[in-house]
Amino acid sequence: MIWRISLGVLLLATLSLVGGLALEYQHFLKTPLSVSGPRAVVEIPRGTSLNALTHDLVQRGILARPYYFVALAYRKGQQSSIKAGEYAVTPDMTPSAFLDHIVSGKVIQYDLTIVEGRTFRQALAVLDAQEALTGEPLSQLSDDALMERLGRPGMHPEGLFFPDTYRFPRHMARLALLKQTMRRMDRILEEAWEDREPNLPFSTPYEALIMASIIEKETAVAAERPQIGGVFVRRLRMGMRLQTDPTVIYGLGEQFDGNLRRADLRADTPYNTYVIDGLPPTPIALPGRGAIRAAVRPAAGDSLYFVAKGDGTHAFSRTLQEHNRAVRRYILSKP
Repeated sequence: MIWRISLGVLLLATLSLVGGLALEYQHFLKTPLSVSGPRAVVEIPRGTSLNALTHDLVQRGILARPYYFVALAYRKGQQSSIKAGEYAVTPDMTPSAFLDHIVSGKVIQYDLTIVEGRTFRQALAVLDAQEALTGEPLSQLSDDALMERLGRPGMHPEGLFFPDTYRFPRHMARLALLKQTMRRMDRILEEAWEDREPNLPFSTPYEALIMASIIEKETAVAAERPQIGGVFVRRLRMGMRLQTDPTVIYGLGEQFDGNLRRADLRADTPYNTYVIDGLPPTPIALPGRGAIRAAVRPAAGDSLYFVAKGDGTHAFSRTLQEHNRAVRRYILSKP
């Protein structure tokens, strides 16, 4: 009789313990992780085990019951599915949600913006300044060395990289992101070229890219880009020189001090469109989608000249006489 009573007490104690643990486990599942502030950042290096991650979470005060977290991972069959990377933990995130998060690989993404109209070298400086990227500074490489690494040996780099905002995870290589911008430009230029207007005065996508870069530098007003493209296309068709200041400035390079002089318009460079016929040898900047489209789909019309009005827009003229009047009005401030 005494044996039977002892066995019953032990069974009741065991059931009570199991029931208590089950309730505690359910409470653990529903309780958000301990995060102070809007978020905590957890970085999981490549090769990190579940136990090592759990220990780190406990050390940081994010997780209170490590054995339950390990049990949860095994119950869900995710103990070996954790992906390396940098993750955000928010105050409302439960252990189960966090586990799903790090198994899905939804790592923190950083933004990097390459602005339309910037030069290739200016874009490299932006990449080098982003601390979340890895790899050697790209600005230290020569153009030839860089294009060799990108798989385009012998090509001039200007204009080949699409300006946009790119998202990437921490530890992505600078060279890999730069290659992504190059492939993006390849796709966008190819699509634009397939949709080009017939009988353009240039015969390759690369020449269209050169034209697009000039349009990009001439105006920041989206609505004007097709008009400016139309002016340049008509000039090329008529055998007129483009006579555009941005190409001159690009050709001067570091010699340009911010003030374009008459002597500069006579400078002997391959980019001086006051001196050379046709297009310069390479793009002069990184054109955006609008400028690329304006190059292959220029606006119809009869204007051959334009001058800046001082408010960001331009006055367009059909004849040199009209253009000279516009210059006097907007540049020389004469009626």
